[in-house]
Amino acid sequence: MNFPVVGVVGGGQLARMTHEAGIPLGIQFRLLSDTAQDSAAQVVSQVTVGDYRDLATLRRFAAGCDVVTFDHEHVPTEHLRALQADGVVVRPGPDALVHAQDKAVMRAKLDEIGVPSPRHRIVSDPADVAAFAAEHPSGSGWPVVLKTVRGGYDGKGVWVVHDQQEAEAPFRAGVPVLAEEKVDFVRELAANVVRSPHGQAVAYPVVESIQVDGVCNEVIAPAPGLTDELAGQAQRTALTIAKELQVTGHLAVELFQTTDGRILVNELAMRPHNSGHWTQDGAITSQFANHLRAVLDLPLGDPRPRARWTVMANVLGGDYPDMYQGYLHCMARDPALRIHMYGKDVKPGRKVGHVTTYGDDLDEVRARARHAADYLRGTISE
Repeated sequence: MNFPVVGVVGGGQLARMTHEAGIPLGIQFRLLSDTAQDSAAQVVSQVTVGDYRDLATLRRFAAGCDVVTFDHEHVPTEHLRALQADGVVVRPGPDALVHAQDKAVMRAKLDEIGVPSPRHRIVSDPADVAAFAAEHPSGSGWPVVLKTVRGGYDGKGVWVVHDQQEAEAPFRAGVPVLAEEKVDFVRELAANVVRSPHGQAVAYPVVESIQVDGVCNEVIAPAPGLTDELAGQAQRTALTIAKELQVTGHLAVELFQTTDGRILVNELAMRPHNSGHWTQDGAITSQFANHLRAVLDLPLGDPRPRARWTVMANVLGGDYPDMYQGYLHCMARDPALRIHMYGKDVKPGRKVGHVTTYGDDLDEVRARARHAADYLRGTISE
């Protein structure tokens, strides 16, 4: 067997689903996981249990891998540069990945290349936040969104503050804080694209992402009612970012559609992303398969949808731990339903799986996805 070996840093559900997509391609997998019980570690045969923050561990893991890629963005940038200096192929590389790791670096680069995003700047203390709010054209820019520049995700490391006193909490950790205007938006969108080292790129349909308490709850593909003009603008923006940042692999660009008809970039992720999970069942080539193709510099697959509508709903843990009985009911009730479980212990609010539905009638497709996700969580019983 001379098929390539892909090393994935991180043992979460994204690595699990990426491994699944690689099986038909004959790709060999190695995994660096925090524990042997992590989602991907349960299904990958070659698992190294270790700390991704330790350079020696990373070096031992990378030895023998044809390419190293990621389940998350948290590997220290300097470690990735050290791996590259050792001759390891790292995709996406640190020069690109730092824009998903550090929000201040990301905002500066987007400003440089002319990509629109919310008004922002680094702030030093609560008084500086108040000064930022006062810089709003209206003279009163409260509330303000504060973010730690590194480490935040799924609503963590993000605060919406309404005055100077509320602005104290983010500074207690002693890390840099980014202030952003709170955008008046109609909805959140996501543009998912994939780019290979030689510059081939594909774009998936722009989706609507529905958040609850900072966590993605539901994704509708394509975004209902989005004009061709705005959809094209969002895709071009994502492709431009991928090219300018020299991204290799999957790039998710989270967007605000504003009340005045603009598209603003909120966040970047350089790995498969929750807003792209619908592609497992709803696209000709999934985000996971195309991410693998990209990091191996293989020809990219067709991103077109298989059905008119696809809806993905996250299954969040609740007080009902018996997921097995739950999905037996859902399978019997809706044979066309697709269920993806992550092998995680059920904890309230934790992402433990997702479901996808597809068809020609959006209301019906959405109702089926919501019913299954709610039943699996235990919030409904019939």
